[in-house]
Amino acid sequence: MKIALAQLNYHIGNFESNEEKIIQAIQRAKEQQADLILFAELAVGGYPAKDLLRNAVFIERCRKSLENIATHCTDIDCIIGVPLKNPKGEGKALVNAAVVLSKGEIACTVHKSLLPDYDVFDEYRYFEPNDVYECITLKDTKIALTICEDLWDNDFDNSYKGDLMLELSKQNPDIIINLAASPFSYVHYHKRLEVLRSNIEKAQTPLLYVNQVGAHTDLIFDGRSLALDSKGQVLAELKAFEEDMQFVELQGKELKAEQPPVTEEKSEIALIHDALILGLRDFFSKSGFQKAVLGLSGGLDSAVVAALAVEALGRENVLAVLMPSIYSSDHSISDALALVENTGCKHLILPIKDIAQAFENTLSEAFAGLKPDTTEENIQARTRGTLLMAVSNKFGYILLNTSNKSEAAVGYGTLYGDMAGALSVIGDIYKTQAYELAHYINRNEEIIPLNTITKAPSAELRPDQKDSDSLPPYEILDAILYQLIEKEKSGSEVVNLGFEETLVQRISKMLAGAEFKRFQAPPILRVSPKAFGAGRAMPLVAKNIF
Repeated sequence: MKIALAQLNYHIGNFESNEEKIIQAIQRAKEQQADLILFAELAVGGYPAKDLLRNAVFIERCRKSLENIATHCTDIDCIIGVPLKNPKGEGKALVNAAVVLSKGEIACTVHKSLLPDYDVFDEYRYFEPNDVYECITLKDTKIALTICEDLWDNDFDNSYKGDLMLELSKQNPDIIINLAASPFSYVHYHKRLEVLRSNIEKAQTPLLYVNQVGAHTDLIFDGRSLALDSKGQVLAELKAFEEDMQFVELQGKELKAEQPPVTEEKSEIALIHDALILGLRDFFSKSGFQKAVLGLSGGLDSAVVAALAVEALGRENVLAVLMPSIYSSDHSISDALALVENTGCKHLILPIKDIAQAFENTLSEAFAGLKPDTTEENIQARTRGTLLMAVSNKFGYILLNTSNKSEAAVGYGTLYGDMAGALSVIGDIYKTQAYELAHYINRNEEIIPLNTITKAPSAELRPDQKDSDSLPPYEILDAILYQLIEKEKSGSEVVNLGFEETLVQRISKMLAGAEFKRFQAPPILRVSPKAFGAGRAMPLVAKNIF
């Protein structure tokens, strides 16, 4: 049996586009004389559709698309993911289904058993889990057909008792097929391989894993679909962050690939870079936007975002706005202009001195007798935010936020000022990672000026201000934040790792105290195992627990 693995970039709710991609892939597979083609989880309609799954029109369009796709499967079989109405009529309204199309119609369906409800996932909100664990037979080949989390045992699903693959392995399948929608994080790939290989070991059979690729605002899917033999050896790996199709041949339980797997293992920062580029491109293309605007300060974060935006969208579609204040250093302005020259993007210079002074003059009577403090600093940041939004409104450009994860974690940002934006590009990147990313961007030529990378970071909202005036060194701050956020450790557990208790207490308190700011922040391109946003649901007014 010749099998095609189709790794596509779907657009949620764009049935015309999704159908066209799927049908073109089917046609290509036919031309290569494939017997079977595989698509990702919930490919019809797109994933994650969230509460669109409660929309009757959306579900009906999924059904009609499936019927149309089936008409192209008269001389090739297809397995594809789609939401279907729950045939039992009890429980949740829908099932997350893998549908087998053969001879122009639905031959059979398998429903997802393990429904994740952790981190960014909330599938119990929509789907009824499967409780019948049977292999299917297609062209005399017995298939253990599973959907994404079905292979992850019951690590996160306490309602599931038992081991799905052990149950299916008792039926002696010839191959495991897994339709997936597995989001990217920079630590996920090797865990994914470990899980796939553990299931191969249980069933002693090869495995085909088909993931989607593409970004849906905060969630980025890396693709990297896989074919593994019965020993867990990778025979084929589809491209990362790109659409791709590859073919394998199954004879009995022997699996062979037509082309060798990828041998180059990209670094963590290279994968993060590629994920952010895809995230930016898809956010704009799928939303119908073309042009971006951002504030360019001469500092590291805005330089990284500008460089990424130019790479993703093209220099002609990026506008950098320089907004110097009375505290802006000469080198900050020159560094920002150097980046504009290096990238070739458009730019404006809008000084804020007079505007900020006008605010202070208006407030002078109300603030009489009070010393200047962060209020005046925030006026500058909010002035910049207002100007950026004015440019965004006037020209129809989407404002990119340039705050990093370290700043977002401890509240080192101004609501309605430097936290403004439609999309946070590096909000899941710690400051130390931002430095790594800057060096990676400069791997072939100097795009980000060297001085931008080497100078001490500063918000430049008061004379001689440095980030280190308010925050511990980023190497220490980020190490503590990683334990508190990604590892979800309590403050006392972090102290037990060897960090100074007073410092951990301070950072833990800052993290909890900034929750209300993050609640109002723009969506973040997720690249870590625990990003701010939907995957980290914290109360706004809870007392900090150390």
